[in-house]
Amino acid sequence: MARRVYLHIGAPKTGSTYVQNVLWSNRDRLAQTGILLPGSAVAQDQAMADLRAAPWRDPEVYWTWDRLAEKARQWPGDVIISNEGLGAATGEQAARAVASLGAGEIHVIVVGRDLWRTFPSFWQQSVRARSGWRFEEFLRAVEEGRCEVFWENHTAVRMLRRWGDLVPAQRRHLVTVPAPGAPPEVLWHRFAGIVGIDDGRCELTVPAANPSLGAVEIELLRRVNRKLGDRYPLRTPYRRVVHRHLVDAVLKQRADQQRFGIGLDRADWVLDLAEAQIKELRDYPCQIVGDLDDLRPAKLTPAGTPDAVDDDHLLDVAIETIVDLLGHAHTLDERAEQQPDDVLTRLKNRAAGGVKRRLRRVIRRDGR
Repeated sequence: MARRVYLHIGAPKTGSTYVQNVLWSNRDRLAQTGILLPGSAVAQDQAMADLRAAPWRDPEVYWTWDRLAEKARQWPGDVIISNEGLGAATGEQAARAVASLGAGEIHVIVVGRDLWRTFPSFWQQSVRARSGWRFEEFLRAVEEGRCEVFWENHTAVRMLRRWGDLVPAQRRHLVTVPAPGAPPEVLWHRFAGIVGIDDGRCELTVPAANPSLGAVEIELLRRVNRKLGDRYPLRTPYRRVVHRHLVDAVLKQRADQQRFGIGLDRADWVLDLAEAQIKELRDYPCQIVGDLDDLRPAKLTPAGTPDAVDDDHLLDVAIETIVDLLGHAHTLDERAEQQPDDVLTRLKNRAAGGVKRRLRRVIRRDGR
């Protein structure tokens, strides 16, 4: 049985990619000190989707939550499970997850970020998850109380009440994202102090973040999503095709991307929401690492909106994107020609693995 399990459950766009990159890049070092990262980053993501019974999950994947929990239970030391999608689990799903781990101690870690940066991040993340709504449409929905999914999936208060209430107050941890301009190491040290990773134990020279797209690039992706119709409805195929070949290979690589955000006309609204959030967190019994003042927007600078992108400019970027996609396809062709046997072998192994997984499911279903 695991001694302690640390559940890092979100929120999305709070530096979780950076923290996870450090963890997985130092997996062997951590194991030597008695800390296990069960499965892989992909495995933990698949287990999260299974736990939540998410409609976009791929039913063919190998890793389920029960399989991941079994790995955690078998480890005699400490375990870290980190996936920002866990915070969106329902109360019933969270209770099931905690009960399944069977650890001596279970700790819940939530990371909070100021709303001025969180609103545009949430909307961008939703578009990168296949949504097609406009930025202004999203903000208006929040203002009018028609976007509970934002508060449920992206704010520390709601996550702590669903997950934190399942463990004693001393095992609930709120980490605050430092104000803009702080080095990423600050967030890492706040997280590492909770899970008992000593300074210097981990190598921090890893990719720092999951970079955001600019206003034009995210607007282009939004329109692509609208045109896709019912193609790639599941998360894994969408990521394998759209993320891999369009977002990661082309859109993220574009230089001089135009930042976007909330207009100053909404500054007072955001500040009022931030104060209410800080008060609620101050009253909630948990261990705060950082400072609740970090959740108060510090730099309310004017920014453009993707909704105002000029169609002529968007057309130019779309044409440049097509050219870059052709270059990307050419590179993939060259690699395939240089290593045809390796590619064929991988395809055969992937197909064989799929057949084996289907056979195992049939055997379990039929009770043989």
